[in-house]
Amino acid sequence: MNEELIKSALSKVVYPGFQKDIVSFGFVDKIESDGSNVKVELTITSSAKEVEEELRRGIDLELSKIGAEKVEIKINKPAIPRETSSRGKNIAPQIKNFVMVSSGKGGVGKSTTSVNLAVALAMQGKKVGLLDADVYGPNIPRMLGVEDVRPEVIGNRVKPITTHGLEMISMGSLMEKGQALLWRGSLIIKAIQQFLTDIMWSDLDVLVIDMPPGTGDAQLSLAQSVPVTAGITVTTPQTVALDDAERGLAMFQKLHIPIAGIVENMSGFICPETGKEYDIFGKGTAEELAKKFGTFVLAEIPIDPSIRVGGDNGSPVVYSNPDSEIAKRYMKAVEKLWEEIEEINKQGIVSNEAIQPTSEVSACSTSHGGHSCGCSS
Repeated sequence: MNEELIKSALSKVVYPGFQKDIVSFGFVDKIESDGSNVKVELTITSSAKEVEEELRRGIDLELSKIGAEKVEIKINKPAIPRETSSRGKNIAPQIKNFVMVSSGKGGVGKSTTSVNLAVALAMQGKKVGLLDADVYGPNIPRMLGVEDVRPEVIGNRVKPITTHGLEMISMGSLMEKGQALLWRGSLIIKAIQQFLTDIMWSDLDVLVIDMPPGTGDAQLSLAQSVPVTAGITVTTPQTVALDDAERGLAMFQKLHIPIAGIVENMSGFICPETGKEYDIFGKGTAEELAKKFGTFVLAEIPIDPSIRVGGDNGSPVVYSNPDSEIAKRYMKAVEKLWEEIEEINKQGIVSNEAIQPTSEVSACSTSHGGHSCGCSS
Protein backbone atom coordinates (compact mmCIF):
# COMPACT_ATOMS: atom_id res chain seq x y z
CA MET A 1 0.00 0.00 0.00
CA ASN A 2 1.84 3.12 -1.21
CA GLU A 3 1.95 6.52 0.46
CA GLU A 4 0.07 8.34 -2.33
CA LEU A 5 -2.89 5.96 -2.01
CA ILE A 6 -2.95 6.49 1.77
CA LYS A 7 -2.66 10.27 1.39
CA SER A 8 -5.52 10.24 -1.13
CA ALA A 9 -7.69 8.41 1.40
CA LEU A 10 -6.73 10.83 4.19
CA SER A 11 -7.66 13.78 1.96
CA LYS A 12 -11.28 12.65 2.38
CA VAL A 13 -11.12 13.17 6.17
CA VAL A 14 -12.57 16.62 6.83
CA TYR A 15 -11.32 18.53 9.89
CA PRO A 16 -14.28 18.98 12.31
CA GLY A 17 -15.95 22.37 12.03
CA PHE A 18 -14.31 23.16 8.69
CA GLN A 19 -14.75 22.25 5.04
CA LYS A 20 -11.07 21.42 4.47
CA ASP A 21 -9.44 18.04 4.89
CA ILE A 22 -6.49 17.20 7.13
CA VAL A 23 -4.09 16.86 4.19
CA SER A 24 -4.94 20.29 2.74
CA PHE A 25 -4.48 21.81 6.21
CA GLY A 26 -1.02 20.24 6.40
CA PHE A 27 -1.84 18.34 9.59
CA VAL A 28 -0.47 14.97 8.39
CA ASP A 29 3.16 14.68 9.55
CA LYS A 30 4.08 11.08 8.78
CA ILE A 31 2.73 8.08 6.90
CA GLU A 32 4.21 4.56 7.21
CA SER A 33 2.91 1.32 5.73
CA ASP A 34 3.83 -2.33 5.87
CA GLY A 35 1.50 -4.29 3.67
CA SER A 36 -1.99 -3.71 5.04
CA ASN A 37 -0.67 -2.16 8.28
CA VAL A 38 -0.69 1.66 8.29
CA LYS A 39 0.73 4.18 10.75
CA VAL A 40 -0.38 7.82 10.58
CA GLU A 41 0.91 10.71 12.68
CA LEU A 42 -0.67 14.16 12.64
CA THR A 43 -0.52 17.39 14.59
CA ILE A 44 -3.82 19.19 15.03
CA THR A 45 -4.71 22.63 16.34
CA SER A 46 -7.44 21.65 18.80
CA SER A 47 -7.07 20.29 22.32
CA ALA A 48 -10.72 19.12 22.35
CA LYS A 49 -11.20 15.40 22.93
CA GLU A 50 -14.24 15.25 20.64
CA VAL A 51 -12.18 16.59 17.70
CA GLU A 52 -9.57 13.86 18.20
CA GLU A 53 -12.25 11.15 18.44
CA GLU A 54 -13.98 12.31 15.26
CA LEU A 55 -10.68 12.38 13.37
CA ARG A 56 -9.80 8.86 14.52
CA ARG A 57 -13.17 7.56 13.31
CA GLY A 58 -12.76 9.32 9.96
CA ILE A 59 -9.21 8.05 9.42
CA ASP A 60 -10.15 4.47 10.33
CA LEU A 61 -13.11 4.56 7.96
CA GLU A 62 -11.26 5.98 4.95
CA LEU A 63 -8.22 3.71 5.37
CA SER A 64 -10.40 0.62 5.74
CA LYS A 65 -11.94 1.47 2.36
CA ILE A 66 -8.55 1.03 0.67
CA GLY A 67 -7.81 -2.27 2.40
CA ALA A 68 -5.95 -1.27 5.57
CA GLU A 69 -6.43 -3.99 8.20
CA LYS A 70 -4.47 -2.50 11.10
CA VAL A 71 -4.36 1.27 11.57
CA GLU A 72 -2.19 3.00 14.18
CA ILE A 73 -2.96 6.70 14.69
CA LYS A 74 -0.86 9.14 16.69
CA ILE A 75 -2.38 12.60 17.20
CA ASN A 76 -0.33 15.44 18.67
CA LYS A 77 -2.44 18.16 20.29
CA PRO A 78 -1.76 21.53 21.94
CA ALA A 79 -1.99 21.93 25.68
CA ILE A 80 -5.45 22.69 27.09
CA PRO A 81 -5.75 26.49 27.65
CA ARG A 82 -5.25 27.56 31.26
CA GLU A 83 -8.07 28.98 33.34
CA THR A 84 -8.15 32.74 33.87
CA SER A 85 -8.37 34.73 37.09
CA SER A 86 -10.31 37.87 36.18
CA ARG A 87 -12.09 39.95 38.80
CA GLY A 88 -15.17 42.13 38.87
CA LYS A 89 -18.55 41.88 37.18
CA ASN A 90 -18.94 39.19 34.51
CA ILE A 91 -22.35 38.55 32.95
CA ALA A 92 -20.92 35.80 30.69
CA PRO A 93 -18.75 33.71 33.06
CA GLN A 94 -18.52 30.69 30.73
CA ILE A 95 -16.21 32.72 28.45
CA LYS A 96 -12.58 32.65 29.59
CA ASN A 97 -11.23 35.66 27.69
CA PHE A 98 -12.74 38.74 26.05
CA VAL A 99 -10.83 40.61 23.34
CA MET A 100 -12.15 44.05 22.39
CA VAL A 101 -11.24 45.09 18.83
CA SER A 102 -11.72 48.83 18.49
CA SER A 103 -10.77 51.78 16.32
CA GLY A 104 -10.86 55.51 16.77
CA LYS A 105 -12.63 55.96 13.44
CA GLY A 106 -14.48 53.95 10.82
CA GLY A 107 -13.12 52.74 7.51
CA VAL A 108 -9.79 51.36 8.77
CA GLY A 109 -10.68 47.67 8.36
CA LYS A 110 -11.67 46.90 11.94
CA SER A 111 -14.33 44.30 11.06
CA THR A 112 -12.08 42.63 8.49
CA THR A 113 -9.37 42.43 11.13
CA SER A 114 -11.78 41.01 13.73
CA VAL A 115 -12.98 38.29 11.35
CA ASN A 116 -9.52 37.17 10.26
CA LEU A 117 -8.14 37.20 13.81
CA ALA A 118 -11.11 35.17 15.08
CA VAL A 119 -10.88 32.58 12.30
CA ALA A 120 -7.09 32.38 12.74
CA LEU A 121 -7.55 31.72 16.48
CA ALA A 122 -10.03 28.95 15.66
CA MET A 123 -7.58 27.44 13.17
CA GLN A 124 -4.96 27.38 15.91
CA GLY A 125 -7.16 25.26 18.13
CA LYS A 126 -8.98 27.77 20.31
CA LYS A 127 -12.72 27.61 20.95
CA VAL A 128 -13.74 31.00 19.58
CA GLY A 129 -16.79 33.23 19.49
CA LEU A 130 -17.14 36.37 17.38
CA LEU A 131 -19.55 39.08 18.53
CA ASP A 132 -20.36 41.73 15.95
CA ALA A 133 -21.17 44.59 18.34
CA ASP A 134 -20.86 47.22 15.58
CA VAL A 135 -24.64 47.52 15.50
CA TYR A 136 -24.74 50.42 13.02
CA GLY A 137 -22.53 48.60 10.51
CA PRO A 138 -23.02 44.84 11.06
CA ASN A 139 -20.97 43.51 8.13
CA ILE A 140 -19.54 40.36 9.66
CA PRO A 141 -22.33 37.98 8.47
CA ARG A 142 -21.45 38.88 4.86
CA MET A 143 -17.72 38.50 5.54
CA LEU A 144 -18.38 34.96 6.81
CA GLY A 145 -20.85 34.06 4.06
CA VAL A 146 -23.88 33.71 6.37
CA GLU A 147 -25.73 36.94 5.58
CA ASP A 148 -28.91 34.96 4.75
CA VAL A 149 -28.69 32.67 7.78
CA ARG A 150 -30.97 33.34 10.74
CA PRO A 151 -29.97 32.03 14.19
CA GLU A 152 -32.06 29.42 15.97
CA VAL A 153 -34.21 30.71 18.84
CA ILE A 154 -34.58 28.35 21.80
CA GLY A 155 -37.03 29.67 24.38
CA ASN A 156 -35.97 33.23 25.16
CA ARG A 157 -32.39 32.74 24.05
CA VAL A 158 -30.61 32.68 20.70
CA LYS A 159 -28.14 30.07 19.50
CA PRO A 160 -25.12 31.62 17.76
CA ILE A 161 -24.45 30.77 14.12
CA THR A 162 -21.62 28.26 13.67
CA THR A 163 -19.34 28.89 10.69
CA HIS A 164 -15.63 28.70 9.85
CA GLY A 165 -14.97 26.81 13.07
CA LEU A 166 -16.37 29.51 15.38
CA GLU A 167 -19.60 30.81 16.92
CA MET A 168 -20.90 34.16 15.66
CA ILE A 169 -23.76 36.55 16.34
CA SER A 170 -24.50 39.92 14.80
CA MET A 171 -27.31 42.44 14.65
CA GLY A 172 -27.09 41.83 10.90
CA SER A 173 -28.23 38.24 11.53
CA LEU A 174 -31.25 39.44 13.50
CA MET A 175 -32.47 42.31 11.28
CA GLU A 176 -34.09 42.32 7.87
CA LYS A 177 -31.62 42.89 5.05
CA GLY A 178 -31.08 46.60 4.33
CA GLN A 179 -32.95 47.73 7.46
CA ALA A 180 -31.63 50.92 9.09
CA LEU A 181 -31.02 50.92 12.82
CA LEU A 182 -32.03 54.19 14.47
CA TRP A 183 -31.09 53.65 18.09
CA ARG A 184 -29.96 55.98 20.85
CA GLY A 185 -27.11 55.16 23.22
CA SER A 186 -29.27 53.53 25.88
CA LEU A 187 -30.57 50.96 23.39
CA ILE A 188 -27.04 50.21 22.18
CA ILE A 189 -26.00 49.55 25.80
CA LYS A 190 -28.94 47.18 26.30
CA ALA A 191 -28.22 45.36 23.02
CA ILE A 192 -24.59 44.72 23.94
CA GLN A 193 -25.59 43.34 27.34
CA GLN A 194 -28.15 41.05 25.68
CA PHE A 195 -25.53 39.86 23.18
CA LEU A 196 -23.62 38.54 26.19
CA THR A 197 -26.49 37.11 28.28
CA ASP A 198 -29.21 36.07 25.82
CA ILE A 199 -26.91 34.37 23.31
CA MET A 200 -26.16 30.72 24.06
CA TRP A 201 -22.38 30.98 23.88
CA SER A 202 -20.63 27.75 24.76
CA ASP A 203 -17.59 27.50 27.03
CA LEU A 204 -15.30 29.63 24.89
CA ASP A 205 -11.56 30.14 25.20
CA VAL A 206 -12.02 33.61 23.76
CA LEU A 207 -14.75 35.93 22.50
CA VAL A 208 -13.54 38.43 19.90
CA ILE A 209 -15.75 41.53 20.00
CA ASP A 210 -15.91 43.85 17.00
CA MET A 211 -16.86 47.20 18.55
CA PRO A 212 -18.45 50.25 16.91
CA PRO A 213 -15.83 52.84 15.91
CA GLY A 214 -15.02 55.61 18.37
CA THR A 215 -14.94 55.81 22.16
CA GLY A 216 -18.37 55.99 23.74
CA ASP A 217 -21.29 54.23 25.39
CA ALA A 218 -20.74 50.85 23.73
CA GLN A 219 -17.14 50.50 24.88
CA LEU A 220 -17.92 51.61 28.43
CA SER A 221 -20.97 49.35 28.71
CA LEU A 222 -19.03 46.31 27.53
CA ALA A 223 -16.12 46.99 29.89
CA GLN A 224 -18.52 47.33 32.84
CA SER A 225 -20.38 44.12 31.91
CA VAL A 226 -17.41 41.78 31.52
CA PRO A 227 -13.73 41.98 32.51
CA VAL A 228 -12.06 42.55 29.13
CA THR A 229 -8.85 40.56 28.93
CA ALA A 230 -7.22 42.58 26.17
CA GLY A 231 -7.85 45.44 23.78
CA ILE A 232 -6.65 45.73 20.18
CA THR A 233 -6.69 48.97 18.20
CA VAL A 234 -6.89 48.91 14.41
CA THR A 235 -5.46 51.83 12.44
CA THR A 236 -4.01 52.74 9.06
CA PRO A 237 -0.61 54.43 8.59
CA GLN A 238 -2.09 57.89 7.91
CA THR A 239 -1.63 60.56 10.58
CA VAL A 240 -5.36 61.31 10.85
CA ALA A 241 -6.03 57.62 11.59
CA LEU A 242 -3.18 57.48 14.11
CA ASP A 243 -4.61 60.48 15.95
CA ASP A 244 -7.87 58.58 16.42
CA ALA A 245 -6.02 55.38 17.27
CA GLU A 246 -4.25 57.23 20.08
CA ARG A 247 -7.61 58.21 21.53
CA GLY A 248 -8.67 54.55 21.33
CA LEU A 249 -5.58 53.42 23.24
CA ALA A 250 -6.16 56.13 25.84
CA MET A 251 -9.72 54.78 26.19
CA PHE A 252 -8.33 51.32 27.01
CA GLN A 253 -6.24 52.89 29.75
CA LYS A 254 -9.21 54.76 31.22
CA LEU A 255 -11.26 51.57 31.22
CA HIS A 256 -8.41 49.57 32.80
CA ILE A 257 -8.23 47.24 29.78
CA PRO A 258 -4.78 45.70 29.15
CA ILE A 259 -3.56 46.65 25.66
CA ALA A 260 -2.61 43.63 23.54
CA GLY A 261 -1.32 45.59 20.58
CA ILE A 262 -2.02 47.54 17.39
CA VAL A 263 -2.88 46.21 13.95
CA GLU A 264 -1.65 48.54 11.23
CA ASN A 265 -4.03 47.86 8.36
CA MET A 266 -3.58 48.94 4.71
CA SER A 267 0.14 49.04 5.46
CA GLY A 268 1.83 49.12 2.06
CA PHE A 269 0.58 47.27 -1.02
CA ILE A 270 1.42 43.80 -2.35
CA CYS A 271 1.22 43.59 -6.14
CA PRO A 272 -0.79 40.43 -6.97
CA GLU A 273 1.18 39.87 -10.18
CA THR A 274 4.72 40.14 -8.82
CA GLY A 275 4.28 39.69 -5.07
CA LYS A 276 6.42 42.78 -4.55
CA GLU A 277 5.46 45.11 -1.71
CA TYR A 278 5.17 48.85 -2.30
CA ASP A 279 4.96 51.60 0.29
CA ILE A 280 2.28 53.73 -1.37
CA PHE A 281 0.13 54.95 1.54
CA GLY A 282 2.71 54.70 4.32
CA LYS A 283 3.95 51.85 6.48
CA GLY A 284 5.31 51.32 9.97
CA THR A 285 3.97 54.56 11.40
CA ALA A 286 2.10 52.76 14.22
CA GLU A 287 5.40 51.65 15.77
CA GLU A 288 6.00 54.97 17.52
CA LEU A 289 2.44 55.03 18.86
CA ALA A 290 2.88 51.49 20.20
CA LYS A 291 6.02 52.49 22.09
CA LYS A 292 4.20 55.47 23.60
CA PHE A 293 1.60 53.15 25.14
CA GLY A 294 4.04 50.40 26.08
CA THR A 295 2.68 47.90 23.59
CA PHE A 296 3.66 46.59 20.15
CA VAL A 297 2.39 46.22 16.59
CA LEU A 298 0.71 42.83 16.24
CA ALA A 299 0.81 42.95 12.45
CA GLU A 300 1.29 45.19 9.44
CA ILE A 301 -1.38 44.05 6.98
CA PRO A 302 -0.82 45.35 3.42
CA ILE A 303 -3.52 46.28 0.95
CA ASP A 304 -4.18 43.10 -0.99
CA PRO A 305 -7.08 42.25 -3.34
CA SER A 306 -7.50 38.84 -1.69
CA ILE A 307 -8.61 40.49 1.56
CA ARG A 308 -11.41 42.38 -0.17
CA VAL A 309 -12.42 39.40 -2.29
CA GLY A 310 -12.48 37.12 0.74
CA GLY A 311 -14.61 39.59 2.70
CA ASP A 312 -17.07 40.12 -0.14
CA ASN A 313 -17.36 36.41 -0.90
CA GLY A 314 -17.72 35.28 2.69
CA SER A 315 -14.42 33.40 2.84
CA PRO A 316 -11.79 35.23 4.94
CA VAL A 317 -8.27 35.13 3.50
CA VAL A 318 -6.82 33.17 6.45
CA TYR A 319 -9.32 30.42 5.68
CA SER A 320 -9.48 30.51 1.88
CA ASN A 321 -5.77 31.06 1.26
CA PRO A 322 -3.86 30.00 4.41
CA ASP A 323 -0.52 29.80 2.59
CA SER A 324 -0.62 33.43 1.41
CA GLU A 325 1.62 36.11 2.90
CA ILE A 326 -1.44 37.96 4.24
CA ALA A 327 -2.78 34.86 6.02
CA LYS A 328 0.64 34.16 7.53
CA ARG A 329 0.72 37.69 8.97
CA TYR A 330 -2.70 37.23 10.57
CA MET A 331 -1.64 33.85 11.96
CA LYS A 332 1.52 35.36 13.41
CA ALA A 333 -0.58 38.15 14.92
CA VAL A 334 -2.83 35.71 16.81
CA GLU A 335 0.21 33.81 18.06
CA LYS A 336 1.47 37.08 19.58
CA LEU A 337 -2.04 37.90 20.82
CA TRP A 338 -2.42 34.56 22.60
CA GLU A 339 1.00 34.89 24.21
CA GLU A 340 -0.07 38.30 25.47
CA ILE A 341 -3.40 36.95 26.78
CA GLU A 342 -1.60 34.21 28.70
CA GLU A 343 0.84 36.73 30.17
CA ILE A 344 -2.01 39.08 31.16
CA ASN A 345 -3.83 36.22 32.90
CA LYS A 346 -0.63 35.12 34.60
CA GLN A 347 -0.25 38.62 36.06
CA GLY A 348 -3.88 38.58 37.28
CA ILE A 349 -4.55 42.15 36.16
CA VAL A 350 -7.89 41.63 34.40
CA SER A 351 -10.55 43.47 36.39
CA ASN A 352 -13.43 45.88 35.82
CA GLU A 353 -14.01 46.62 39.52
CA ALA A 354 -12.69 50.18 39.21
CA ILE A 355 -15.15 51.21 36.48
CA GLN A 356 -18.41 49.96 37.93
CA PRO A 357 -21.18 52.63 38.14
CA THR A 358 -21.42 54.43 41.46
CA SER A 359 -23.84 56.88 43.00
CA GLU A 360 -21.08 59.45 43.24
CA VAL A 361 -20.31 62.05 40.59
CA SER A 362 -17.90 60.53 38.09
CA ALA A 363 -14.33 61.74 38.06
CA CYS A 364 -13.91 60.66 34.45
CA SER A 365 -13.05 63.58 32.19
CA THR A 366 -14.30 61.77 29.09
CA SER A 367 -17.64 62.89 27.69
CA HIS A 368 -20.15 60.06 27.28
CA GLY A 369 -23.08 61.82 25.69
CA GLY A 370 -23.55 64.23 28.60
CA HIS A 371 -24.12 61.65 31.33
CA SER A 372 -22.01 60.37 34.18
CA CYS A 373 -20.23 57.14 33.26
CA GLY A 374 -19.17 56.04 36.71
CA CYS A 375 -15.55 55.70 35.64
CA SER A 376 -13.23 56.25 38.59
CA SER A 377 -10.08 56.69 36.56
